[in-house]
Amino acid sequence: MNAEQLHILQHSLGLDEFGRGGMYRNRFVTGEGSIDHPLCMELVGLGHMTRIANVKLFGGSDCFTVTEAGKIAAVANSPKPPRLTKGQQRYQDYLDADCSMTFIEYLKYRDARDRRAA
Repeated sequence: MNAEQLHILQHSLGLDEFGRGGMYRNRFVTGEGSIDHPLCMELVGLGHMTRIANVKLFGGSDCFTVTEAGKIAAVANSPKPPRLTKGQQRYQDYLDADCSMTFIEYLKYRDARDRRAA
């Protein structure tokens, strides 16, 4: 699988460039004549996508969905994420918490929580 095909699978599933994410969607809409359409057709040929042609809801474009084999291939072919420093990991934890606190408020909360747990 080449990088462009991998990108299409990742985008279709809502994954980041390292294959991480909740696979919260499963579609890629493109029409004949676009740059992505031949790549999607190649993925159909590989068994990684299925195609519904000429969807009126999408203005006559094709709608591609990722198969189970495509999901596995997307994760398996994605590069490993870079190793994060301690500070980068702390900030990523804050982003993953998806809370209403500022970063400094989150750090104070986390430190207090960790002290209570110890």
